[in-house]
Amino acid sequence: MVTPVKKIVLAFAATVSVVVLLFGYDTSTAGRTTVISQPSVVSDGTGTTSGSGSTGSSMVTGDVAQTQWGPVQVELTLDGDTITDVSVVQYPNGNGKDQEINSYALPILVQETIDAQSSDIDVVSGATVTSDGYLQSLQSAIDQASA
Repeated sequence: MVTPVKKIVLAFAATVSVVVLLFGYDTSTAGRTTVISQPSVVSDGTGTTSGSGSTGSSMVTGDVAQTQWGPVQVELTLDGDTITDVSVVQYPNGNGKDQEINSYALPILVQETIDAQSSDIDVVSGATVTSDGYLQSLQSAIDQASA
């Protein structure tokens, strides 16, 4: 038979155990990881940039934009003056929230860039910091491509 005092002691011990476990839980916001950056545009000395090998195609890597959640950097694939692809080579992904946000935001930003053929695109709601970094790096890449 369990006496009322034993019930109180067991409830207290259970509460203390739960509190200890909660304070001991290591959250995923401990740090950020980043992808190693791609090299900037490489010139072959003739005024052309390195690319995928097809005629008129080139790749341009934008400057790294430092945001409060981590660096953002884009790389454009161009066919002449047409943006044919955008790769995001660096973006905040150090915790689950970053990964969740960027898994939906980055494809939207990439598609809008290809559709607009410029950096005149909207930021993604809920991913404002990453969007701002993306736009900075994108504009840098576009500036390099037009230089």
